[in-house]
Amino acid sequence: MKRDLLSLADVTPAEIDSLLSLAIDLKARRKRGESTPLLADKALAVYLEKPSLRTRASFEVGMVQLGGAVTTLRKEEVGLGTRESAGDVGQVLSRYYDVVVMRTFEHDDVTEVARHASVPVINGLTDLLHPCQILAALLTLREHFGSLSGLHVAYVGDGNNVANSWLLGAAQTGLRLTVSCPPGYEPNAAIREQAEGLARGTGAVLEVVEDPRQGVSGADAVYTDVWASMGQEAEAARRAEIFRPYQVGTELMVGAASHAVAMHCLPAHRGEEITAEVLEGPRSLVFEEAENRLHAQKALLAFLVNPEGR
Repeated sequence: MKRDLLSLADVTPAEIDSLLSLAIDLKARRKRGESTPLLADKALAVYLEKPSLRTRASFEVGMVQLGGAVTTLRKEEVGLGTRESAGDVGQVLSRYYDVVVMRTFEHDDVTEVARHASVPVINGLTDLLHPCQILAALLTLREHFGSLSGLHVAYVGDGNNVANSWLLGAAQTGLRLTVSCPPGYEPNAAIREQAEGLARGTGAVLEVVEDPRQGVSGADAVYTDVWASMGQEAEAARRAEIFRPYQVGTELMVGAASHAVAMHCLPAHRGEEITAEVLEGPRSLVFEEAENRLHAQKALLAFLVNPEGR
């Protein structure tokens, strides 16, 4: 039976732990120069409706490093929802490829492609969720701290797709997560409810607060994202005023634990949601996380396409 990864709720806590362990192993083997042809003769389709640097590059390079082939398809070539229905896209791509990555605006487009596809479908980002980013973040935290156990992550800023996926990722791994955001910009209510249900099984503690200083108090990691996501460019100026108190700078980081690290999914707007001093400072794990997109996604591809051979 095929498995999809549209949300971090699609995998169990044990499977997330296994995925992170596999990612660490694949990363180490790559550093030693070892070949890992786990997906030899397999093919990946990457569909991009939104601009992409890390998602495209990491999946393309990752599939090649696993011994497979990649085709990248753009919105104008496919015409999802106009020239081609999501159902038809899912069925057609399944005849050519062994796994499909979808990066779209509408989450329903990805779920509809997955519903009709007979091969695994991975959510490479939608307006609702960004699960691959949180897998990379969890991998980075595990590498840095040695374990995820007992960690407190503070997310500061817009309750967007990254915040939504942090709720699910924290719930599945037993973290304490505090999301601080302005009123009216909280994470998706349905996702929060789902995460709270999952947290009851893992002991995770999930909080949503307004005050960013309260949010970061004692945190081991402070995470942020852009204030205006793709598709919200017209709101950028208004959001900049609303979110100004939520900037992750030296002053805010003082309230976190003395060993706290700063994280960002990129792209970053220096001087807005994060200062250059923090982004490029000694406490930043931003570019380590960017690298770990590659390793986490290689593990995910192997898990979904070749679970017996990984």
